[in-house]
Amino acid sequence: ENTMATQALVIAHACYGHNSFFKGNHLFRQWTAADAILDYLVFARRYVMECEERRGAAAVEEVLDACHALMPHGVDRYRRPAALSLKAETVRLAEREAHRERHFNDLWRTLPERSPEIATPAACFPAEPQENILYFVEKYSPKLEPWQRELVRIVRKLAQYFYPQAQTKVMNEGWATFWHYTILNRLHEQGLVNDGFMLEFLKSHTNVTGQPAFDSPVYSGLNPYALGFAMFADLRRICERPDAEDREWFPQLAGSDWRVTLDFAMRNFKDDSFIAQYLSPRLMREFHLFAIADHTDQDALRVDSIHDEHGYRRVRKLLAQQHAQEIRVPDVQVVRFDRDGDRALTLRHLRHRGRPLTETTTQVVAHLRRLWGFAVRLETWENDVRIGDVVECPA
Repeated sequence: ENTMATQALVIAHACYGHNSFFKGNHLFRQWTAADAILDYLVFARRYVMECEERRGAAAVEEVLDACHALMPHGVDRYRRPAALSLKAETVRLAEREAHRERHFNDLWRTLPERSPEIATPAACFPAEPQENILYFVEKYSPKLEPWQRELVRIVRKLAQYFYPQAQTKVMNEGWATFWHYTILNRLHEQGLVNDGFMLEFLKSHTNVTGQPAFDSPVYSGLNPYALGFAMFADLRRICERPDAEDREWFPQLAGSDWRVTLDFAMRNFKDDSFIAQYLSPRLMREFHLFAIADHTDQDALRVDSIHDEHGYRRVRKLLAQQHAQEIRVPDVQVVRFDRDGDRALTLRHLRHRGRPLTETTTQVVAHLRRLWGFAVRLETWENDVRIGDVVECPA
């Protein structure tokens, strides 16, 4: 069983911290429907269980594995999706089944193959590149059965729901950690908890917010809990106890109401913009941040910038870019579906600053091939020029 200190920590961290972030941050307000997701998860769970009973667990697992491999490419980044609703999903599923039954006619199988000479250019689409690969598969895959199409839709909907969380990991955990630290320290100041309670709490807190060394075998990179907590705590310090450096870098924040400032930051930013806006020189020094230049045309790495007067802005800019979702996830788009030809699907990877795809690319393309049912090819382009080898998974 959890101790009282652990229970209080969980309540302060999750119930107060995370819940207020989910409710207030602009990405969650734009992209998630908190009042509908539970009903949709109930529907999804029931549907997957029914598919396992009718089709077998192995067949269902194969589809879900393929969908999960493509999950980062199953979101709409610039268009708000329709709100999820159990009633609407149930009605839509029934309509899909009814439409399939109404239009099924075994005589269609006796028609001859369409001659390739009469295929029109319009048969090759989409007219514009499509970034939501799972949506395209759900709508246009030539071989998916209705139950498989519905599984693709379920994974796509869940990917869309979790889309804001992928962009706010530092802020979300930093906000929750800041508030559990603030709330429990306030309880101690008021004499509502004793020193033993606080020692147990601080042990858990420091374990979470500690920054591992650069060569730690446990974790490589910046701890989002450590960076997020430090930034929100530093924002409060800038508001309450600004020094000359703070007044130079953050003239509008120095001396302001810390609650108003932190609330504004929580509501209106995501990780990359939050870091670009609020990471202070003091924190860059405390974290010993520096930037490494790794150019493909040079044999050696070079220290590009360090935490000093000449490097603060560049270090902050590069760290912010490192947390940008559009840079972390490769830009891969559907550019061609030959409907009246071999039904092959062509995708285009727009390479960013010479960074290649990982070694798992072939496996991911193979997963897409299982969903699509025909040949899939992936091209890499940079600066409007096709480069490198084409990754192809034949039919």
